[in-house]
Amino acid sequence: METNHMDMEKVVEKPVPEPAETMSDYKEELEASFRKIAEGDILTGTVIDVSEEGVVLDLRYYAQGVIKAEDMSDTPGFSVLQDVKIGDVLEASVLKLDDGQGNILLSRKAANSILAWDKLKGYMEAGTDLTVKVAGITNGGVIAYVEDIRGFIPASQLSLNYVEDVNPWLGKTLKVRVITVDQEKKKLVMSAKVILKEEAAAEHDRRVAMVIPGSVLEGTVESLMPYGAFINLGDGLSGLVHISQISQKRIKNPSEVLKVGDKVKAKVTGTNNGKISLSIKALEENTDAEAEKIEEFHYRSEGEATTSLGSLFAGLKLDLK
Repeated sequence: METNHMDMEKVVEKPVPEPAETMSDYKEELEASFRKIAEGDILTGTVIDVSEEGVVLDLRYYAQGVIKAEDMSDTPGFSVLQDVKIGDVLEASVLKLDDGQGNILLSRKAANSILAWDKLKGYMEAGTDLTVKVAGITNGGVIAYVEDIRGFIPASQLSLNYVEDVNPWLGKTLKVRVITVDQEKKKLVMSAKVILKEEAAAEHDRRVAMVIPGSVLEGTVESLMPYGAFINLGDGLSGLVHISQISQKRIKNPSEVLKVGDKVKAKVTGTNNGKISLSIKALEENTDAEAEKIEEFHYRSEGEATTSLGSLFAGLKLDLK
């Protein structure tokens, strides 16, 4: 018996029934419905709506969470519309279980006053780089906020260079690290300088690594020490000529042959651990060796030329007829 082709297509296209829903599919919803929430609890939610009045959070609960704009942040210049976006995860403290419209009223500021100091300690211990905006000027430094906590950046920690006037720093964005956290004294101190130092050191090591051992560099003697002389090579680089590498003569102190400000040439003998090792002595030895070769060459060439020509004429018979 032949099977009709159209009948086969109908059999193949027959929809497969979807699996029946079970209680496990609603496990999270069920757990949330039995969860007990009390005033003062700190909840975590995802922002699902943002407006000038505040934000709405999905708490994975039967009710949504609402944070009014005035309960969001104490940071100067904070804007709900500019600083919060849908999808952000926020922590907030329960103020009321019902705001009158079936929502849970929350405060992010209240939660921050509890959680912020622990976060700041964590940032300090981990050496976390933070981006902050200078919000104010005070005696000896500037003010910036982290986790809604007012922090201080001393003038000495703003830059690698001395900062006499901090006023131009107002409104600037800085990369800082937390260096002091004292919750009891409400003291938070940050530093941009520690990061700048690390970046400068990394850049210095990079440039040192580009210096080729064996090359000859010119520089200026910038300081003399009992163990050698430091040579300023320019571009922020300097190298050490150990006392044993200053001269072929045996000297007791570098000042016997060098003085600060002298222009010298030196050979690079090494670039280990971000340091450049130099030798003036190596260049003197090369010069002497080349001079010896030149003298030897002249002597031999003249001697050989005289001998060979004398021998040539001695054995040569000319027919002058």
